[in-house]
Amino acid sequence: MSSPSPALSRRLKAETAFQHDRMEQLMARADPFGSRDAYARFTASQYLFQQDVEHFFADPGLRAAVPDLHVRGRLQAARDDLADLGHAPPDDAVATAGVTMPEALGWLYVSEGSTLGAAFLLKEAREKLGLSEDFGARNLSAYPGGRAQVWKQFVATLDAQPAQAHDAVVAGAQAAYDRMGVLLARLAPA
Repeated sequence: MSSPSPALSRRLKAETAFQHDRMEQLMARADPFGSRDAYARFTASQYLFQQDVEHFFADPGLRAAVPDLHVRGRLQAARDDLADLGHAPPDDAVATAGVTMPEALGWLYVSEGSTLGAAFLLKEAREKLGLSEDFGARNLSAYPGGRAQVWKQFVATLDAQPAQAHDAVVAGAQAAYDRMGVLLARLAPA
């Protein structure tokens, strides 16, 4: 008799823990709150990552899996923040051109997880740079329904995925972390 597979959300957390820790190290090295210019570079990386994630928001499979997809995404907020800071959005190609469900769900997992951590980043942006949800730090803002509630709904969506999709979702999350790692590594001072 085989034991049931662990919940997908727990598996994602366990199998991407190393990559998550690496993101924290890259953020510390980049010091995005050291100056508004450093923060603008960080926001540009957020913009590119959100461009990658929101590229597949039109995927019918993702829209069916995540019914509240319309409340997610921070691409426009990052674009507006860059404008506030006097920077144009970067013009990199979308890195997710071939991503579909269920891998897209893994990319969304990384994006949604970063929204939880953004509460701490928003506090730093306020305290160190004088930015806010209305100027320069929109991309760090909570969703209208609140971070915790939206995250809980997303975890329920993850854990409702069929077992045969789990490996692909984990692979998508790992690819998303790899992409974010590349973007954050660009920020670190030489």
